[in-house]
Amino acid sequence: MDKTYSPKSIEQALYQHWESQGYFKPSGEGDSYSIVIPPPNVTGSLHMGHAFQHTIMDILTRYQRMDGKNTLWQVGTDHAGIATQMVVERQLAAQGQTRNDLGREAFIDKIWEWKAQSGGTITEQMRRLGDSVDWDRERFTMDEGLSNAVKEVFVRLHQEGLIYRGKRLVNWDPKLKTAISDLEVENKEQQGSIWHLRYPLADGAKTADGNDYLVVATTRPETMLGDVCVAVHPEDERYQSLVGKFIQLPLVDRRIPIIADDYVDREFGTGCVKITPAHDFNDYEIGKRHKLSMIAVLDDEANIRQRAGLFTATGEAIDDIDGFDGSLPEQFIGLERFAARKAIVEAFEQAGLLDKTDKHMNKVPYGDRGGVPIEPHLTDQWYVRVEPLAKVATQAVEDGDIEFVPKQYENMYFSWMRDIQDWCISRQLWWGHRIPAWYDQQGNVYVGRSEAEVREQHQLSDDVSLSQDEDVLDTWFSSALWTFSTLGWPENTDDLKAFHPTDVLVTGFDIIFFWVARMIMMTMHFLKEENGKPQVPFKKVYVTGLIRDEEGQKMSKSKGNVLDPLDMIDGISADALVDKRTANMMQPQLREKIAKRTRKAFPEGISAHGTDALRFTLAALASTGRDINWDMKRLEGYRNFCNKLWNASRFVLMNTEQQDCGANGGEMQYSLADQWIKARFNATVKEFRQAIDQYRFDQAANIAYEFTWNQFCDWYLELTKPVFQQGNEAQQRGTRQTLVTVLEQLLRLLHPITPYITETIWQRVAPLAGVTGDTIMLQAFPTVTSDVDQQAMQDMEWLKRVIIGIRNIRGEMDLSPNKPLEVLVSHYDAVSRQRIESNQSFLSALAKLSSITFLDESEEPPASATSLVDQLQLHIPMAGLIDKDAELSRLNKAIEKAEKEVARFEGKLNNDNFVSKAPEAVIAKEREKLAEAQEMLEQLVQQKEKIAAL
Repeated sequence: MDKTYSPKSIEQALYQHWESQGYFKPSGEGDSYSIVIPPPNVTGSLHMGHAFQHTIMDILTRYQRMDGKNTLWQVGTDHAGIATQMVVERQLAAQGQTRNDLGREAFIDKIWEWKAQSGGTITEQMRRLGDSVDWDRERFTMDEGLSNAVKEVFVRLHQEGLIYRGKRLVNWDPKLKTAISDLEVENKEQQGSIWHLRYPLADGAKTADGNDYLVVATTRPETMLGDVCVAVHPEDERYQSLVGKFIQLPLVDRRIPIIADDYVDREFGTGCVKITPAHDFNDYEIGKRHKLSMIAVLDDEANIRQRAGLFTATGEAIDDIDGFDGSLPEQFIGLERFAARKAIVEAFEQAGLLDKTDKHMNKVPYGDRGGVPIEPHLTDQWYVRVEPLAKVATQAVEDGDIEFVPKQYENMYFSWMRDIQDWCISRQLWWGHRIPAWYDQQGNVYVGRSEAEVREQHQLSDDVSLSQDEDVLDTWFSSALWTFSTLGWPENTDDLKAFHPTDVLVTGFDIIFFWVARMIMMTMHFLKEENGKPQVPFKKVYVTGLIRDEEGQKMSKSKGNVLDPLDMIDGISADALVDKRTANMMQPQLREKIAKRTRKAFPEGISAHGTDALRFTLAALASTGRDINWDMKRLEGYRNFCNKLWNASRFVLMNTEQQDCGANGGEMQYSLADQWIKARFNATVKEFRQAIDQYRFDQAANIAYEFTWNQFCDWYLELTKPVFQQGNEAQQRGTRQTLVTVLEQLLRLLHPITPYITETIWQRVAPLAGVTGDTIMLQAFPTVTSDVDQQAMQDMEWLKRVIIGIRNIRGEMDLSPNKPLEVLVSHYDAVSRQRIESNQSFLSALAKLSSITFLDESEEPPASATSLVDQLQLHIPMAGLIDKDAELSRLNKAIEKAEKEVARFEGKLNNDNFVSKAPEAVIAKEREKLAEAQEMLEQLVQQKEKIAAL
């Protein structure tokens, strides 16, 4: 093996070998185990959150594969409707074209061309992360097979009355001119205004204080043209006498009623609220409760319409509302919504109806793709009636058929499912699964898998002209079928029988409703067990936290704090990192701020750490369900761990290659250290398996780290040296066999977390351990044996305490680690004496002892430094070991320095000015520093007393 570990020289070539050999495919043996990848958007690239989830999925997959399961990790990508369409539209815009210039078919062809060229970014990143997915089964949500599944589901749900078309309020992006999901809405807090508008009372009515008007407070005066009433709280004494009376709506001179509704907040504004059901979600719900008509005044670009759209409370178009025909004031027609806002406020002011304007912090919903404020917009859309589906899906979690890890996310799931609204599944885009519905010239709607099927079922001749619905389905609709559509449904394929339901879904909490819940609903509706019971899509949902930056901030491109997992693997210079983070920032001040912050955090850039170090870090930080603050020091620490494993393996190979390791028999004697390390590894396997089975990846990583670094490397390798130096052939053969067998099994235990380094080392170690096979990933995962040598465990742990006790004396007395020491032993019993005498070579080598002498009960030890191990006392005579006067002088200076440090911290914390003004975190840090200084002073004083007593 090379002297130093170089991930770059092995990783990519090794992955290509694994893939070419088909090692990631299901084995066809054992019980099945399957995971589906949450399909990343084909437009993007993997970020640290993906790397986190992929690491967890790959650990599970490799672990179960090695444990003999017929394992499938299903891979694929999502067509990402809006995101993908925007990418290609931007490319066309750069050429001075629009999608309308090309037409629908040609535009779709352009998107497929783009996917073929750019769609491989994510798959290449996945390969770099070591993802052991079955690439031959890679799926795309627009594949023919998945498209057939989408049509099948749509048609069946429509036949069952669970899909319908209706006019309702949706999130509308006026830039992209499409409905969008709640997940695609980002609420931004910004400074705005709240306008207090006077609405005159009709028919001579007056308020309790004598006014002939009501004052309504609104943040959206531009929608007042569509007001259908004013609402007050039913218990608001100020307005109770006005309920049932009317307002003469300004600017349009239309009579609207005053109603009472519990929704109104009496403390907000004046306690009077304008109700515009066609332009506000809360108003829409009030409108449904009171059966109010709806007046739509904004068009699909959020401009004032030529004529308002008039609708009943249930969305049917009507010609007039109480004599109002939809005519709008001419001066506002065609105005963009914010220009209309300004013009309407000015009109109120000119009419003397603007009571006042206050500054107000608003949360404004923006479309995350279009980048403009979204509008609640009344449109015809396709919906899934989800309540009956949700009832079954909720029951599955209540009954334990599906379990969330951690369990508290079940409450989030229940809260959504028990207050669920019908799902808007149509989008006004060109890229996506086109809705399988056709219209004739009379507006009749026909749903089918194809136009031919529609004509046949409804006996429509070729003379009847049919046009397919222009809309496409919400991306989440096809994603909801992911666990079974990827396995060949609606055909009852062998894969579907073998790998469904899947075992675990690894995902983030933010899409529990948008994806997880919908997968459960769709799967349980369409798939059944042999006994007719609805089949779940997965048995467990492991919910991960977010990866945040080192300051705990959510990573985002706008903040310039995103970390690319490949930069952690390959490294990146400071200049390149700055360029990467500021590439798309238009504001010079923001670019400068991000550049400054980046150079401060990474003055020398990021060095290469390799994939295994990244994976180990992510696993070690994976505390169930909690967000993670990324820590570069942890990454560096786990890179050191990989180096430690590499160097330890080189030591093993140097002492075993070309040596007799007992593969061909021969007498073998095992030292206490040999027996102990085997027993300790057995306990480690048990703990590791329990942690993985409980989805405690952090514990599994820490268990593997502790054994590898502390027990195997720091203790056992050192304990082998006396055997190689002084042992006979049988003893050396036994130790060599133990070295290679324990290391070979340790590599298998570590493999799910660190696949590259373990495969590389295993290829050299396995033959020495008598293990055959082409790859470590198809070897059996270590199992727990019942014949644990408990006595060896107890004896060795006791001897380690003896060695540590002597080492502590060296540290306390500032003695050279290489200076041989005489040790005197008192207060021993037969067991402890036997332990020391049987393992004197270990003690002498690891504690650097020149002699070990047992004192009789009557013998008093000379002036010594002493350490206790249970009742046993270890004495190191100090005479001749140190220059007493020089050591006391050194200690006096150190004590004087420590006293000054203590006084400095005490002075600071006793300063009322500092304590009253400093942040609590700063004060806590100073108290921590004081405690550390006091502890250091106490240790120095104790050491001085020991030396003075000599």
